[in-house]
Amino acid sequence: MASLQTWSKSFPGWVFFCCCCCLPLLLTSSLPLKGASTAHHACRLRKINFQQPYIRNRTYTLAKMASASDKDTDNRLIGQQLFVSIRENNRCYLMKRVVEFVVKDVLLTEVKNQYPYVEEVAQFLASLTSELSSCLFSGQREHIEKNLEQMKNKMDQLGENGKTKAIGELDLLFDYLENACTDVPKKGSNKKKN
Repeated sequence: MASLQTWSKSFPGWVFFCCCCCLPLLLTSSLPLKGASTAHHACRLRKINFQQPYIRNRTYTLAKMASASDKDTDNRLIGQQLFVSIRENNRCYLMKRVVEFVVKDVLLTEVKNQYPYVEEVAQFLASLTSELSSCLFSGQREHIEKNLEQMKNKMDQLGENGKTKAIGELDLLFDYLENACTDVPKKGSNKKKN
C-alpha cells in the first residue's frame, strides 16, 4: 500500500519527465521517414572493409608487381577522368561498375595465373560489389556509360598491356572505391551535372 501511495505522488513528475525529455528525443531520432529513399544508403560501404591490413597489403602488392611490368607510363585507366561530369552522389555507383568490369574482364581471366593474390583480391572486390548490389544511379546515366566506355576503349587500345595496366592500378581502384563509397557526399557541392 505504501508503494502505491509513493508511486501516485510521483506520477505527475514522471508525466512531466516523459513529455519534456523523452518525447523530443523520439521526435528528433534519425529513424527513416515512411517512403523515404534508401538508394543513397545502398551506395555506402563500411570503412572497416578498407581497413583490413591483410587485403590492403595483398591489393597493393599485386598492383606493384603488375605495374613493374607495365611499359606504358603515359596512360591511366583509373583516375579523376572517370569522374568527369559525374555528380558526387553517383560516384559510388560508377566505381561499382568499374570494379565489376575489372573483376570480370581482367582478374578472372587468364591473368589470374600470372600473378599471386589475384583470386583473393578478385574475391574481396566481388564481395564489395555484392554489398553494393542495391546501389543505383540517380538522374541520367549517359555520362556514367560514356566514361566507362572510354576506360574500356583505352584498355583495348593498349592490347595485352591493358590488363597489366588495370592490375597495376588496383591500388588506385581500391582507393577510389573507398573514397567514393565510404565518405558521405557534401550537400550543395554538386557543381557538375550528371
